[in-house]
Amino acid sequence: MQKEKIYWEEIGVCAEVSSFVPAGGVGEFHVILHVEARGELFEQQLRRIYAGEERLLNTALLRDAHPVFKRYFLNDATNQVPLMKQEDTCALSFIQQPLLDGSKLAVWIYLQRGTTVSKEDDMLVARHNGYTHLWKMGMHEQEGDSARQTERLLQGYEDSLSRYGATLAENCIRTWFFVRDVDTHYAGLVKARKENFIREGLTEKTHYIASTGIGGAPADTKSLVQLGTYALMGFDRRQQHYLYAPTHLNPTYEYGVTFERGTRLDFGDRSHAIISGTASIDNRGQVVHVGDVRKQTERMWENVEALLKEADTTYEDVMQIVVYLRDVADYDIVQTLFKQRFDDIPTVITLAPVCRPQWLVEMECWAVAGRSNPPYRDF
Repeated sequence: MQKEKIYWEEIGVCAEVSSFVPAGGVGEFHVILHVEARGELFEQQLRRIYAGEERLLNTALLRDAHPVFKRYFLNDATNQVPLMKQEDTCALSFIQQPLLDGSKLAVWIYLQRGTTVSKEDDMLVARHNGYTHLWKMGMHEQEGDSARQTERLLQGYEDSLSRYGATLAENCIRTWFFVRDVDTHYAGLVKARKENFIREGLTEKTHYIASTGIGGAPADTKSLVQLGTYALMGFDRRQQHYLYAPTHLNPTYEYGVTFERGTRLDFGDRSHAIISGTASIDNRGQVVHVGDVRKQTERMWENVEALLKEADTTYEDVMQIVVYLRDVADYDIVQTLFKQRFDDIPTVITLAPVCRPQWLVEMECWAVAGRSNPPYRDF
């Protein structure tokens, strides 16, 4: 894996890039673009970040890569999204999770080189070597409370999967639930998701799905929940392994929620470790270091490290990190800690309360490690 930073001074944009490019295999790239705050209006920062995206795709490294997924982190989604491109060539997500570096937006881009990528109705589809990767982002509803919206979102997603012969239980690898006013509306999401999963055959005795459930405001002011997803078809069930790290974390069902701490996907030439939103928690489900964001950050790192180790990966394999903070005043501390330890990993830090008020910080990440897994087809 290679990691680099590209800075275009004239437009004030920095691209943090991780690349995994095995000889003769599919290339994978995670990029986070940051725009400098220059006392400008949103439209001016937006033009600069779009210019950064264009330059990025013209670099030698990424010239033949295709964006699969983009997530824009915004300070004011309701007013900003109408000013943005509604692209139809990748899975696109906009969410209000304000940046804390003084800028008005940032973007996480996932790209592939060597696959066939197409937009089919409401799904981004990437195909290669017998695998079909299905990305669907930005799903939201307008009517009802958070429970009702969550149920409709999951049902709509399941209907979309069914058109490909896929199901939530068998094929969905990763979900993101963004919840407006998470302290108020998260309980409804938890209830509806659990009921839906039971109907779909997902229980504590089978498995759940790697996920992040976090504060975030959709652009539509009537929407309380926004859903993003990644699913995979054409794989052997033995290629997927759920991550538990029981020395550090407890099963989520013990405190009433239904997601996996992470999952590892093994392909012939690599393994993916997809780590769910992880905070400062112990293996009894208790919040650790209440009120101390520095110690919570360190325990969070320890928990993620335990999950990565179970996936036979390390922080050296991590391609991107998203950090969620509850309190804007903690930004300087947390940003400094991450810069000291993970300065080479593409990272974005946003204001997004975690699902338990006592958690001050949470992170998620995606790791890719070169492997030889002969029973399985290459990625």
